[in-house]
Amino acid sequence: MAVPIAVLDCDLLLYGRGHRTLDRFKLEDVTDEYLVSTYGFPRQFIYYLVDLLGASLSRPTQRSRAISPETQILAALGFYTSGSFQTRMGDAIGISQASMSRCVANVTEALVERASQFIHFPEDEATVQSLKDDFYGLAGMPGVLGVVDCTHVAIKAPNAEDLSYVNRKGLHSLNCLMVCDARGVLLSAETHWPGSLPDCTVLEQAALASQFETELHKDGWLLGDSSFFLRTWLMTPLHIPETPAEYRYNMAHSATHNVIERTFRTIRSRFRCLDGSKGTLQYSPEKSSHIILACCVLHNISLEHGLDVWSSPATGHMEQPEEEYEQMESMDSEACRIRQELLLTHFS
Repeated sequence: MAVPIAVLDCDLLLYGRGHRTLDRFKLEDVTDEYLVSTYGFPRQFIYYLVDLLGASLSRPTQRSRAISPETQILAALGFYTSGSFQTRMGDAIGISQASMSRCVANVTEALVERASQFIHFPEDEATVQSLKDDFYGLAGMPGVLGVVDCTHVAIKAPNAEDLSYVNRKGLHSLNCLMVCDARGVLLSAETHWPGSLPDCTVLEQAALASQFETELHKDGWLLGDSSFFLRTWLMTPLHIPETPAEYRYNMAHSATHNVIERTFRTIRSRFRCLDGSKGTLQYSPEKSSHIILACCVLHNISLEHGLDVWSSPATGHMEQPEEEYEQMESMDSEACRIRQELLLTHFS
């Protein structure tokens, strides 16, 4: 006779069924130094996340007694900043590996739901002007509303037949299109694009392009590297500069655009689940995209709380499957005119 096998939830076995909150770990019992070294953030930042996400994380569950929002947030931060569901991480806050995974899923969903609250372009005129002024102060490039680039994050192979996520280096990845301001605050983040798509194709299909072509500020532009086509709202470097003005333009462009490269490095340093040192993200493309976006939200929130974007040193394994690209030549005569006018007005 077949013997039925029961699959037990480890927390249910340990704590029993019910809806009371399990307080396994107390923030007030540990030092700020411990919190930063283990979870990547100080106490007051974690308290803010509890206030922000608490209602979303307190949904009733039938699986076991509810894990407190505080514990769920610590579990998720532990994963985002270490890149691993380590047993010691679960042990530190008193939950099983399976519960660690559920906590990460819950917190990720709650952060993604709030992405538009923390990642967006400014709308009021004064803030837009301040944005331009900050960029101009870097290297003298006028009219800049943001710097744009793509970065790849490695993921596990979805399945043997799906080659859309295989990039030109033969690795499975998501190609993430992002824009940041002069401080490294993200203004746009589209994290779901398959790794096989080149940067220029991602931008052509992105909501960002539609946003700038149809509604966003007509008196400024983004800066993008030579993997993108020149557009009226996207200034790229000159392929072969010849005049002193063209060299000055390219130098100012490069110095300004470098902000997003530094931002990518900082995000990967702070959120080690994205940097490849623990291997690829072991999730479907959709879930991996949400984890990346959740880290982007946390990145912006951390800047709001004075955790400077450049304060985290780049440590450990930082390699990523970046794409090679060909120089893109623009066929947009109006975009060429605008860039030429910019050269004559500000760099001659």
